[in-house]
Amino acid sequence: MQPEKVTEWHRHLSGPFVIDDLTADGTLLRVWSAHWDRHPEQIVLRDGRDPSSPGVTAGVLEQRTAAAATALAAAGVTAQDRVLWGGHPSLDSIVWLLGALRLSAVVVPVSARVTASELTYVTEDVNPSAAILERAEQRSWVTSAQPGVVTMSPSDAFADDADRRVLDTARPHDDALIVYTSGTTGRPKGAVHTHRSLLACVQAIRLAWDWQEEDRLILALPLFHVHGLCAGLFGTLAAGASAVVVDRFTPERVLDAVGESTMFFGVPTMYHRLAESGRATELSSLRLCVSGSAPLPAALWHRLHDEGVDVLERYGMSETLLTLSNPLRGARRPGTVGFPLPGTEARIVRPDEAGVGELEVRGPSSCRGYWERPAETAAQWDDDGWFATGDLASVDAEGAFTIRGRLTELIITGGHNVYPAEVEAVLSRHPSVREVAVVGLESEEWGESVTAFVVAEGSPDVDGIARLAARELAPYKCPREIRVVAELPRNAMGKVLRRQLT
Repeated sequence: MQPEKVTEWHRHLSGPFVIDDLTADGTLLRVWSAHWDRHPEQIVLRDGRDPSSPGVTAGVLEQRTAAAATALAAAGVTAQDRVLWGGHPSLDSIVWLLGALRLSAVVVPVSARVTASELTYVTEDVNPSAAILERAEQRSWVTSAQPGVVTMSPSDAFADDADRRVLDTARPHDDALIVYTSGTTGRPKGAVHTHRSLLACVQAIRLAWDWQEEDRLILALPLFHVHGLCAGLFGTLAAGASAVVVDRFTPERVLDAVGESTMFFGVPTMYHRLAESGRATELSSLRLCVSGSAPLPAALWHRLHDEGVDVLERYGMSETLLTLSNPLRGARRPGTVGFPLPGTEARIVRPDEAGVGELEVRGPSSCRGYWERPAETAAQWDDDGWFATGDLASVDAEGAFTIRGRLTELIITGGHNVYPAEVEAVLSRHPSVREVAVVGLESEEWGESVTAFVVAEGSPDVDGIARLAARELAPYKCPREIRVVAELPRNAMGKVLRRQLT
C-alpha cells in the first residue's frame, strides 16, 4: 500500500492556489529587479552595527550589484562558473553575492569560520573560478588547493560602471546555488539549487507568512546556510521588504533592532539566549518570530509564550529548502513543525506501530540533486521526485507533522525502538535541565543503552530527572545513565553533534 501524501496547503492560504504560481515569474532575479525598478528609493538593507546609518536603497543596490557582476565578468567569471562566497553577513558581502547571481554564476556559500581542510574539500569538489572570502588565509587555502582561482575580499572596491548585457540572463533551470550539507552523518555533499527552486521556496513562505513590503526582518542568521540566505535574505528581497543585517548574533543587537522591525528568524540556541537576556518580552512587538534549523524544545517555546512571544516553528533541509511550517494564523503547537507549505507534499513511509516512519517530501523547492554525485542523488530521490529526508516523523489526524529524530539516531535497546526526541521532550521539563541530548551508547547487554547528556540549570538534580523519566516513560525508554556536561557539541546552525557524545 502506498503511503498517504499530505498537502494541507489551505492551512497557510486564504484563497485558491496553483503550484505553478510559485514559479510563474521565472527567476528570483526577475522578481528582485521588478521591485527595484518600482521602488528605487525604498530602503532595502540596513547595517545592524550602526542603527543610525541611512541604509541602502533599492536603486543603489541594483546599481552596486550590477557593477559587482561586471567586475566579476572582467575577472574572467562567466555564466555557470562556481564562485565561493563567505564571511560574516555585511552589506558589502551581500552586494558581491547578488552580483554573482546576476552574472548567472553559481554561488557556493561557506562559513566565515571554515577551516583549511573544509575549504580545501569544497574547492576541490566544485572547481571554482573565483572566491570572495573575508580572511586572507582562507583565500590562500583556496589558491593552494587550486592555483589560478581569482580571489577577492568582500571589502574590495570596484568601479561603479555596469555592463547590463551580462546581467539577469539566467533561466529557471540554470544552477544558482550549491549548498553543502552540514556533514553530521558523513562527508558534506553539495545540494544544487536552481533559480526555479529558490523562487519556489521564497514565494511559498511569502504566501504562508503574509510577507509584505512594509515588513522589516532582523537578519541575524549566518548566510552560508539556507535558513539565513534563502529564507531570510532572498525572501526579504522577493517580498520587496527590508532587512537589518546583523553581522554577529548577540541578544542585545537583536533586541536593539526590534523597535522598527516586524520579523525575526532564529535558531533554538538564539531563542535560548534571548530568553536568558531578561528582555525577551520585547520580541512580543514583532508580528512573526520563526525558529528552524534544529528542534525548538517545547519547554523553551512555553517559556517564550509566557513572555508574549508565540514562536512559529518550521522545518526544512539544505536539499529541499523550507517544506513544513506551523500556520501564521491558528494554533502553533510546540514540538510540531506544522503542515506542508504551498507546493509541497509530505508523507510518512514504513511507519511502525506508533505511526513513526521516515519523512519524505516532494515539491518545486527541492534541489536537482547532489553536485557530481549521481549515485547518492539516486539513493535520496525516487523516480517520482520524493526525497527521503532521513528524519523520523509522525503525522496526526489534522495533518500536522512532528519530527521524532534521525534514522541514524534511532536507539534500539533490548529489541525496542527508542526515539531520542521523545525522551528529550520529557527530560527537558525538569527545572534543573537547561538542555538535553539522548543517544544510544554501545552496550553488551542491551545492544544500545539509552544515555542522557544534560546541561544543568543551576544544581543538577540527577535523581529528580530519573524520577521524572520513570513517571512519564516506559521502562525501556528511561535513560540508564544521566551524564551532566558543561555544554552540548553543536555545529554552526545549532544542531547537536550526537556522534561526539560518548
